[in-house]
Amino acid sequence: MLVYILIALLLFGVLVAVHEFGHFATAKLLGVRVNEFAIGMGPALWKRQRSETQYSLRAFPVGGYCAMEGEDDDSDDPKAFGAQPVWKRLIILCAGAFMNFIVGLLLVMLLYAGEKSFATPVIADFMDGFPLVGEQGLMAGDRIVSIDGERVYLASDISLLLSRAGDSVDLVVKRDGQKVELTDLPLTLREYDVNGQQLQRYGLYFETEDATVWAKLRNSWLNAVDFVRLVRLSLTDLLSGSAGVKDLTGPIGIVDTIAQVGSQSATVSVAVRNILYFGALIAVNLAVMNLLPLPALDGGRVFFLLVNALWLLVFRKKINPKYEGYIHFAGLLALLALMAVVAFNDLVRIFS
Repeated sequence: MLVYILIALLLFGVLVAVHEFGHFATAKLLGVRVNEFAIGMGPALWKRQRSETQYSLRAFPVGGYCAMEGEDDDSDDPKAFGAQPVWKRLIILCAGAFMNFIVGLLLVMLLYAGEKSFATPVIADFMDGFPLVGEQGLMAGDRIVSIDGERVYLASDISLLLSRAGDSVDLVVKRDGQKVELTDLPLTLREYDVNGQQLQRYGLYFETEDATVWAKLRNSWLNAVDFVRLVRLSLTDLLSGSAGVKDLTGPIGIVDTIAQVGSQSATVSVAVRNILYFGALIAVNLAVMNLLPLPALDGGRVFFLLVNALWLLVFRKKINPKYEGYIHFAGLLALLALMAVVAFNDLVRIFS
């Protein structure tokens, strides 16, 4: 158990460090002065000055940072972040999230490297007693395109989207090259005989395809895109009230989940695969969440950058940067408060 906790902590540290490296690499590439690039947080264990940048390795392996000249205050240095054109600053601000997404995609590709086949969202057959077979229902060979307006990328999307639906769903299927709309279809969980056991299933069997190089690349990309949708659905549930703050999970809860999954896996290889999958999901989650237009996040900085550019275009003057600083500071306090609440809920769940 302890080993998997350490692995989970290291995973978080790597993801944050990769994020900061995205900012660092693009800043250097675009001619912005970087005062310090650090791996880890806390006291410096090692540091070295090279040219204008100090590189440091710090005590706690839980992230890192990229300190750019003129990032949070005024600077007369022509290489300062604030002195750069809008397009350069946009690239630098978005580079961290982009790197997290790439890491998530690469982890999925690594997981799929040894696959022999993939399930597709094409219906191959039905379980005995499935009640919705026919032209007004589903037929073998139908490719499920969307469920209640949500696009189906992978076969695994079908159970996810159906589980979020009510007593009936609206489907779009591709049948004989034509799209067919099926409305108010009562496609719900029912009991089916599966190898002599009565289990809750949707009653569908799906076709498979060989795991060619192209299939691996396509499924990896679609899985990463699917992770983005999972974040969107979670945020939608939160905003609609379907989920509350008590349902949020923070770093403590995620570390505990990874540790539980790792320790309960049948073999070490299965544990590694499960942890890599969680790592990919977390990486893409970080990418999306960090680009939300909220103060103190990169997305908030991007938002204010665009607003300031528009304000300059219309009124021929910049917004006083101190106001943006106030908003980011207030957003940071709110974010820290939310993290504290989520951490408390995580601890309650773990110990109860």
